[in-house]
Amino acid sequence: MNNTESETTQLIDEIKQQDLKSDVEVFVAPSFVNLSAAVKATKYSGIHVAAQNMHQLSSGAFTGEISSAMLLDIGVQHVILGHSERRAYFGETDELLKEKVQAALQAGLYIIFCFGEQLEERKSEIHFEVVKQQLFTALFDLDVAQWQQIVLAYEPVWAIGTGETALPAQAQEMHAFIRSLISENYGRTCADAVSILYGGSVKPANSTEIFAQTDVDGGLIGGASLKAEDFAAIVNGFY
Repeated sequence: MNNTESETTQLIDEIKQQDLKSDVEVFVAPSFVNLSAAVKATKYSGIHVAAQNMHQLSSGAFTGEISSAMLLDIGVQHVILGHSERRAYFGETDELLKEKVQAALQAGLYIIFCFGEQLEERKSEIHFEVVKQQLFTALFDLDVAQWQQIVLAYEPVWAIGTGETALPAQAQEMHAFIRSLISENYGRTCADAVSILYGGSVKPANSTEIFAQTDVDGGLIGGASLKAEDFAAIVNGFY
């Protein structure tokens, strides 16, 4: 919940002025009220626009909610589902997210699906089981072809604004585990094709080391994305 419309378009303009690597796919995900402006501001730039959320039903008496058709009608083709803040503050469950995933796929949207463990789950050493359950409930009844519309985003919630720090090796360990789950259920070809982003306080100072990990394919960037120069430095953190 950052930036007015004018601030959003200014930030996008500043990002467009940066010297970004041409082989890195770049997304911006502003608030609902700024999506139309973002679509216009990114036109012909190669930058994609994603919504931060959507409702699981196509229409109805759900005041304040946004449907897949509304997103598609303004030119948005990507949506983030299951973000840690949606789970924590708005009570989104794995079962609800399964419904949202199905609705998004049926509408033809591409999904950035977020998941990850809390600090107490990491300390209790049940983090692998927690992540496995989140993925199995929401995604593992999909057809192999539907995975072409899925990007995964692992968010270790314990490493976001807590003072705890996730090591690049910890990110790699979890990402390798996630890819192995996909491989076991859908085959190695599918597993290798799925992009797995890391979303644990990525900054210019740590992005290169994080992105150097074998199974880390990109980042889901929080506060650092609100400054064009910092965001560009992260985009350019890929080898």
